[in-house]
Amino acid sequence: MRSPFVLIALLALLAPAAAAPQARTELNSTEAALRWIFAYRAKPAPQHVPAFMRALARIGALRDPESSGTYVGFMAGVLNSNPDRTDELIAKMFPLPVEGQWAVVRAIAYSGLPEWKEVLRKAAPRMPTRATMIEKYLANRLPTLDQLVLPKDDPSFAERMKGYFTRSRLPKPNKLEPSPDVIDTLWGYYLATGEYRPIARIVAMLAWTKERDNAEKLTLGGMAKYTLASNAARDPKLLATLKWAVKQQNQQTAAVLREVIEAAETLDTAKIRKEAVAAIEELKRKGPGTRRDITWWGQIGQGALSLGCIAAAAAGVVAVGLPCVIGGAVSSGALYYWNAQQ
Repeated sequence: MRSPFVLIALLALLAPAAAAPQARTELNSTEAALRWIFAYRAKPAPQHVPAFMRALARIGALRDPESSGTYVGFMAGVLNSNPDRTDELIAKMFPLPVEGQWAVVRAIAYSGLPEWKEVLRKAAPRMPTRATMIEKYLANRLPTLDQLVLPKDDPSFAERMKGYFTRSRLPKPNKLEPSPDVIDTLWGYYLATGEYRPIARIVAMLAWTKERDNAEKLTLGGMAKYTLASNAARDPKLLATLKWAVKQQNQQTAAVLREVIEAAETLDTAKIRKEAVAAIEELKRKGPGTRRDITWWGQIGQGALSLGCIAAAAAGVVAVGLPCVIGGAVSSGALYYWNAQQ
């Protein structure tokens, strides 16, 4: 597992502005893959995405679903932006190693295309080993990105208790639970499209920065706040979008979003990292219930925690290159660092 110090080295490699994607995608590392993704929106080249996905599979970047969210979101965004070329783009991704085919299935389901199920049916014969996964998506037994649970969707305590006693016989709707991998997926989608929709979902998670009882939600809120500020500091269009979005939020979220904007404009994202670490530490000290919540960090997988930059900041490093929006690709040292402090 990478340590936070190796993480910083990787981020430094990514920091220089990348050139626009070229026809050749002879990638030999995840760092090269990330440069390609970050450069894509400056000069979209969907015709090169199939070769890019094959290269990701070749270097093993798609083996672990918990560390591949950015790649899945990126592919989903490319498919959404090119609805007339969807079948062509998917066909050119094959032959694809079996261990990477799940990413194609999920990207199609996450694409948001009106006819994504038909697209998935057409692609199914190319992925016979993923027949069960495909069947579950087609039967609505696996959630899509549009079914992400956001803070405003969380039932109140009273509503949950009512549900326990009434025991409705209606089938429960599919819901995609928020996680570090999902945040990575939303950033990948944004990097492919520049759309506000994935950003709006990340902004909604800012409400969890005020969470005082649930470690999982507090961590996700901190991740959302830090990645928004760090990206906006380097993306004028995103910063302008966040300023517009302030007026669309409730009072609590708007206040946190203003802090994000201020940190982006002053390049003081280190402050956000430190505050996130302090909030997590405070929650950690509160008692047995909170300690049970903290086991979540061990359950999500060592490669999925995108809070790696926050852990690195706690180790005394205040300057990083690109923001940590990539999960297992560059932040697998986070859980190691946290566990080392126990």
